[in-house]
Amino acid sequence: MTRSERRLTILLRVVGAANALAIVAVFMPRAWILTCHEMLGMGAFPEAPVAEYLARSTSLFYALLGGVYVFLSLDVRRYARAVTVLAVAAIACGVILLAGDMRAGMPWWWIVGEGPFVVALGVVFLLLQVRARSEARAAEEAGPPEERDDAGPGRNESDVEGTADT
Repeated sequence: MTRSERRLTILLRVVGAANALAIVAVFMPRAWILTCHEMLGMGAFPEAPVAEYLARSTSLFYALLGGVYVFLSLDVRRYARAVTVLAVAAIACGVILLAGDMRAGMPWWWIVGEGPFVVALGVVFLLLQVRARSEARAAEEAGPPEERDDAGPGRNESDVEGTADT
């Protein structure tokens, strides 16, 4: 695994685990939703059933996405295309979230913290993907460690045995 693949794996797991925590909001009592809404400075939570439905289904979506990120982290090379698709989707969603947050009149800290963060995350995923591909190609072109000049002594058993005979 290349250095960029390791970094991508860690990032997918951290973001995935954080997103998966949204599962709590799917099942928490309505009173908790009301309290959280007020603590965020957004006033009273709407009484309409659709508001609670949207809060819970959005949380479920984030938790599901978190699970997908963790799953993809299990083999980033194998799932590289899916990671790339999700990275591009994150960039597009971040832009849409930014516009939607501004249009809805969300607080400044929400506007800054949601859309731009999602865009940045997508960009980082893409950059790590590009670097990982480049590093993997370079490693393939260099050949197996025993065939490279930089393999060093003792890395290959046949090299060690061969030096003992001389």
